[in-house]
Amino acid sequence: MLKYLLIYLAAINLYSFCACGFDKLLAVKKRSRISEKTLLTLSLMGGSAGMYGGMYFFRHKTLHKKFTVGIPLIIFLQILLVFMLFKLDIL
Repeated sequence: MLKYLLIYLAAINLYSFCACGFDKLLAVKKRSRISEKTLLTLSLMGGSAGMYGGMYFFRHKTLHKKFTVGIPLIIFLQILLVFMLFKLDIL
C-alpha cells in the first residue's frame, strides 16, 4: 500500500507543480486561468509540496496570503496526518 501511496504523491505533486507553472504562463499571456480553488484542491489532494515548489520556482501566487500561508499549513497538516497514520500502524 505504501508503494502506491508514494507513486500517487509523486504524480499529484508533479501535476501540481506543472499546474502552477501553466497558470503562470496563462497569467503572463493574459488568458483564461486555472482557478485558485482548483490549485488549492490539488494541494489538499496531496500536491502541496509540488504547489509550494511551483510557487517559488515560477514566482507565482507568492503575494497571495491564501497561498503563502495556506500551502505551508496544508503541508504541515499532511505531515501530521502521515505521522499519525504511521503511529497507528495504518501505513
